[in-house]
Amino acid sequence: MSETLRMGLPDASGHFGPYGGKFVPETLITPLAELEEAYRIARTDPAFEWELGHTLTHFAGRPTPLYRADRLAEEMGADFRLYLKREDLLHTGAHKINNTIGQCLLTRRMGKKRVIAETGAGQHGVATAAAAAHFGLDCVVYMGEEDMRRQRLNVDRMQLLGAEVRPVGSGSRTLKDAINEALRDWVTNVGDTHYVLGSVLGPHPFPAMVRDFHAIIGRETRAQIAMLHEDRVPDWLIACVGGGSNAIGLFHDFLDEAKVRMVGVEAGGRGIASRLHAARLADPAIGVLHGTQTYVLQDEAGQVRATHSVSAGLDYPALGPEHAHLHDKGRVRYEWATDEDAVEAFGRLSRVEGILPALESAHALAWLASHAKEIERDSIVVVNLSGRGDKDVAEVERVKREGYGAP
Repeated sequence: MSETLRMGLPDASGHFGPYGGKFVPETLITPLAELEEAYRIARTDPAFEWELGHTLTHFAGRPTPLYRADRLAEEMGADFRLYLKREDLLHTGAHKINNTIGQCLLTRRMGKKRVIAETGAGQHGVATAAAAAHFGLDCVVYMGEEDMRRQRLNVDRMQLLGAEVRPVGSGSRTLKDAINEALRDWVTNVGDTHYVLGSVLGPHPFPAMVRDFHAIIGRETRAQIAMLHEDRVPDWLIACVGGGSNAIGLFHDFLDEAKVRMVGVEAGGRGIASRLHAARLADPAIGVLHGTQTYVLQDEAGQVRATHSVSAGLDYPALGPEHAHLHDKGRVRYEWATDEDAVEAFGRLSRVEGILPALESAHALAWLASHAKEIERDSIVVVNLSGRGDKDVAEVERVKREGYGAP
């Protein structure tokens, strides 16, 4: 596999092949250029790298363990060796803290005192609030009213951490609409505010920068597997994909290892035929959303379609541009799992291994359960457990009680 997939992209204009770029109002061109320059300097500054590493270790809790899930593999009837990368054990309960620490450090270097963020499942909002508190920054988080209903615990956690949570009642009242409001805030307050975007989405340099902050997931996984299995690399890497930050964080270090197979699992909702889903690559169409060109769920008139997922963090109509490029190149296989399968996988891991996964991560586990027979005996399989499921217990109980119809 060409090294350019891993090392050479995005190009100078922020594109991964035809995807990515910078489709924003003129007001945001200057702060984006400022952010790009600040990140370019910071990533080669030993003082920044030291503080980032120190904070990830002593505040966030890195490295995260690689857990061998033998009982779960047996439950699936599998002959492979299954490992879970335990990002759920990080401070605040998900991989999101990797990125928020990095971006809050950059905010301070740029001399800004306020951060804003969007959140769906709430984990990015909590991670931003925690990092902002740690670095002494003011914090506002935008969250759709529907997601606030599904993730009430995380709303309370953000407020306890000192953040102001602003409900968004427009549109579908989910992640897409929260991003809209965060971008409006940033346009208005560019002088003292940095937007801590939470996934590998948005205008350049966000997709590459957020990827780089999460690439530690794959680097740790490589070292941990090599130690356990005499310098081998994993045979399979599997992760859920909303915007795609946890997935690209796991995949990035292995993109030029041709024998490592990778699967990104989107939210199949109530099934592709129902059109109530967030599986962008099940019905691919190229468009521009939130500052980047990528695959976007659209209707026949080219308007952004409403999405649905039991998982608030996957309930988004666009795919990160690097994932779009990796799909077109055939480097990563993108599939989907339904709400029902994800809830079943949530219960299975909880019951069999004593670990509650986030509903987002449960989609990856659901895909693995349904495809276990196609994975060769003695393969090494790593699933990124991107977050913990405490936040999802109430929603899981609701769908068990009420079924999978509309809330």
